[in-house]
Amino acid sequence: MYNSRSHRRWRHHGTLSAALVGVLALAGCGASDEEGAGTPSLDAVPALHDALPQSVKDAGVLRFAGDSHPPFRSVAADGSVTGIDADLQKALGQVLGVRTEVKIVNNLPAALQGMLSGRYEAFNGPVQATAERERQFDTITWMTSRTSYVLPKDSKAGVASADDLCGKKVAVVKSSVVEGQLKKLSAYCTAKGDKAATAIGLDDTNATLLAAQSGRADAAGMTQAAAIDVAETQKDKYGYVTQTEAQGATTDHLALLVPKHSGLGPVLQKAFEKLVDDGEYQRVMKHWGLTDVMVDEPVLNIAGKEG
Repeated sequence: MYNSRSHRRWRHHGTLSAALVGVLALAGCGASDEEGAGTPSLDAVPALHDALPQSVKDAGVLRFAGDSHPPFRSVAADGSVTGIDADLQKALGQVLGVRTEVKIVNNLPAALQGMLSGRYEAFNGPVQATAERERQFDTITWMTSRTSYVLPKDSKAGVASADDLCGKKVAVVKSSVVEGQLKKLSAYCTAKGDKAATAIGLDDTNATLLAAQSGRADAAGMTQAAAIDVAETQKDKYGYVTQTEAQGATTDHLALLVPKHSGLGPVLQKAFEKLVDDGEYQRVMKHWGLTDVMVDEPVLNIAGKEG
């Protein structure tokens, strides 16, 4: 959780070039205030703009991949995207002096491969920072999470806690951090003589929720942030339980990913620091009800540091 601390201050050297001023005008375009957290106008940091890859500066746009995953990204029928990711992208774009855009992909593997092939520059998760991923990607951890399981309130599965998921069917996003946490829960179940939970791998969070709603699964596994969003926005239909440490849960470091070869990692980490120092990060997290999973500061390649 965020604690008060003496903020680092950034010095703005020189004046913005005419080209950068033009880019900043474009960076302000996007979702209206009513659609998200109402991001205010933020000053660009010329040194960070200058540190961007030349291809990004030439295009004037930073391209993000993203799957449908409320509250990170909610995709409307017209293709517009709202959510915490949209708000943070807009703020990062203003700090970097470029426009940002998001392309919706089907799943995490599509986002990772798309970045490695050059179709997108970044992906803002939810995805866990791991040592394996940090071989190919720089990770900027900007929130933490625990795994939770969303349950229809009219379910007859008899799940009152995560302990009751032993032997049950749980829908999870394929290759996600939740899939790994469910394996730990299953190990806990078998260690105490119960049946393991059965994972049903699907493409995105919406699909897992539909599986639970239809009875195909007894619960939908997702990040704590996503479970909070579902429970708040559809409180008459869903509740959720959270996996405990005794059940194998760990605090997950959720990160923004960029290909390591791009050189974007240190630049975006400093841009995120700017959002923290100016209070914009805290404002966005509060708007989306996620103050419990904030970090004190964004960390570059945290898995390697912990290893």
